[in-house]
Amino acid sequence: MSRLAQTHGLTDVQQEIVSTVRDFVDKEIIPVATELEHRDEYPQQIVDGLKELGLFGLMIPEEYGGLGESLLTYALCVEEIARGWMSVSGIINTHFIVAYMLKQHGTREQKDHFLPRMALGDVRGAFSMSEPALGSDVSAITSKAVRDGDEYVLTGQKMWLTNGGTSSLVAVLVRSDEGHPEGTAPHKSMTTFLVEKEPGFGEVRPGLTIPGKIDKMGYKGVDTTELIMDGLRVPADRVLGGATGRGFYQMMDGVEVGRVNVAARGCGVARRAFELGVGYAQQRHTFGKPIARHQAIQFKLAEMATKVEAAHAMMVNAARKKDSGQRNDLEAGMAKYLASEYCKEVVEDAFRIHGGYGFSKEYEIERLYREAPMLLIGEGTAEIQKMIIGRRLLEEYRIQG
Repeated sequence: MSRLAQTHGLTDVQQEIVSTVRDFVDKEIIPVATELEHRDEYPQQIVDGLKELGLFGLMIPEEYGGLGESLLTYALCVEEIARGWMSVSGIINTHFIVAYMLKQHGTREQKDHFLPRMALGDVRGAFSMSEPALGSDVSAITSKAVRDGDEYVLTGQKMWLTNGGTSSLVAVLVRSDEGHPEGTAPHKSMTTFLVEKEPGFGEVRPGLTIPGKIDKMGYKGVDTTELIMDGLRVPADRVLGGATGRGFYQMMDGVEVGRVNVAARGCGVARRAFELGVGYAQQRHTFGKPIARHQAIQFKLAEMATKVEAAHAMMVNAARKKDSGQRNDLEAGMAKYLASEYCKEVVEDAFRIHGGYGFSKEYEIERLYREAPMLLIGEGTAEIQKMIIGRRLLEEYRIQG
C-alpha cells in the first residue's frame, strides 16, 4: 500500500471495493498493459474481469441492479485503474457518464429500460458532444434533429467518441429547434438523444455509421471514433428526460462527473509514474552509488510526491462536493486542471530519471509519456478549465454595490 494518495474517512465497504480493484490492477492489468497498448488491442479479458467485479454498475442505484456507490468510490476506483492502464479507465468513464445522466435526467421508462443492463455491462455507453469543426465550443454544434411524427430525424457528424465502436448506447447532443423560436440562445435549443446501436464499425444501424478507429499517439486499446448520422430515425421516447431543449444542461451535469474522472485518471497515472521513478532511482547506479542518493534526483522525487499528494486531495474534494448534492463545477475544474498538469510534470520527471531508457519501448514510462497529454485536453482543455474557474470565482467574490 502506497504512503501517498491516502483517502481518510472511507467506510469499510469503500475500502474493500478500492482494495479489490487495486489487487485486480496489480495482477490483471499492469503485467499486460504495455504489450496490449503497443498492439493497440482492445483489452477484452480485462473488461470481462471488470464486469465480473460489478464495476460497470458501481454508481447505478441498487434498485436497478447496481452497487449504488458514490462518485468518490468511483473516482478512487478510476485512480487505481488508470494507475494500471489509463485506456481501461476510459472504457468505463463514458459508460458512467451516460448511466449518471440517465439516473439524474431520464424518464422512468428510460431508467427501467437501460440501467439494469448497463449495471451488468451488457449495454455499454458512449456520449457525444464534439464535432469535427469545433472542440470546446459546444454552443456551435451543427448536428440537428427534425421532428417527423413520432420520430426525430438526426443528421450531422460527431467526433472523438470514446467507446464509439464497442458501445451499444450513445447519448448524442444535437440542435433541435422544435418549440424554440428564432433567436433562442444556442444552449437552450439542444437536446440529448439516446441512440441504440449494434457494437462494431461501418453502418451499425440505418442512417448511423461508425467509420473506424482514429489512430492516436497514446490512449490506445480503447476505440476513439467519429459518428455520422444521415437520416437517422430515433423515436421521440428516446429524448433524454422526455422533453427537448434540456440537452446542454444534461450534458454539462455529466461532464462535471467526467472532469472528476479525468482528475482521478491524472492522479493514477502520476502515482504510477512516481512509483516507476522512485523504483528505478534506487536500482540505477552512477558515480558509485544509486542515483536516488544524488540530491538532484531526491529533489525531483520530492516534487513528484508532493504533486501526487496535492492532486489526489483536490480530486477527492471535488468528488465529495458532488456527492453532497452541491454544485461542484469550480472544484471539478480546479481538480481536473491541477491533476492533468501535475500528471504531465510527474511523468516527465520520471522519464528524465530513467534517462535514455525512458525512450525505450521496453520501459513502462514510455507508454505513460504518450498517455499523459490526453488528460490536458480531455473533458475540456486546461484553458477551458481556467475560464470556468475564473468565472465562478468572480461570481463568488463579486464586489457588492
